Amino acid sequence: MRILLVSQMYPGDSEPDYGVFVRSLELALTARGHTIERAVLTSRSGGKAKYARLAGRAIAAARRFRPDVVYAHFLVPTGLIAGLASRVPLVVTAHGQDVANIGSRPGVRAATTAVARRAGAVIAVSHYLRRELEAKVPAARGKTQVVDSGVDLDRFQLSPPPGGPPAFLCLGSLTERKNVVRLARAFELLGEGTLTFAGDGPLRAELEGREKVRLLGAVAYDRIPALIAESHVVCQPSLVEPFGQALLEGMACGRSVVGTKVGGPPEFVSPEAGVLVDPLDERAIEAGLRAAAELPRPNSVGRAAAERHDVNEQARRVEAILLEAVRARQGESRPAA
Repeated sequence: MRILLVSQMYPGDSEPDYGVFVRSLELALTARGHTIERAVLTSRSGGKAKYARLAGRAIAAARRFRPDVVYAHFLVPTGLIAGLASRVPLVVTAHGQDVANIGSRPGVRAATTAVARRAGAVIAVSHYLRRELEAKVPAARGKTQVVDSGVDLDRFQLSPPPGGPPAFLCLGSLTERKNVVRLARAFELLGEGTLTFAGDGPLRAELEGREKVRLLGAVAYDRIPALIAESHVVCQPSLVEPFGQALLEGMACGRSVVGTKVGGPPEFVSPEAGVLVDPLDERAIEAGLRAAAELPRPNSVGRAAAERHDVNEQARRVEAILLEAVRARQGESRPAA
């Protein structure tokens, strides 16, 4: 297939970690023999004007490339842009915040409904997210399938654990949704080991100066496997996590995890692979840290679970959805016998 990939997040020179999950899936689709042209944004900066630039790139790419299908990441605004850029079939993946915005931002529900009606298929990265989307946008019902972004098992390999006291690692932005302050307080209740935050954000000041808490700031994506290898437990007790990519990457490296009960993690984190906690309960997070630190090192059950989410398998499933969208359009265009 000739696939036009449209995304509001994609790694660039200035922000190499921006939307890495989109690139990983793209590379896996390319390895399967498809030709892909991109219309993407590679930076968080630029305000709303950047979406006008994305629209211009998508329209120009569609005219030049003449795709068989347009594959968009994020419902609004990217799905809307992608659907208007070309008349070929549209498939769009919902990742989380695009669904959370429905009902909380003016006009997003109507725009998302238009995208769902235009799309030949919608992909959600978890069953949790599919339920949320279909509850908010009835037009998505019956055409939404679940395929997560997958994990690169060559990049995130099983590795031996370090020695010493328990080393906890939290990957992600230092924001309210990521629940980093409660995690730090729960770690202080635990009273042993170290806690490392790899990421930056507005709550950094509330984490500074805490004993045995290390703040690395923003970290290049290429460094993440090594950071996981230096840890014993990967933590992501977010208020809500539409999927839980960091947990999956930790599990691929054989690390036990502490994840939130709210969202996608319950779909792939078993009791043998990690602990799911109430993100509002600091005592529960503390107990989760303690229990996860006592699980096997390396955690072969977690690795086996991650292998079921191999990015190459996820690309195969996306490929099937894209092909079906193309074939359905071709069937519609054939004259009746």
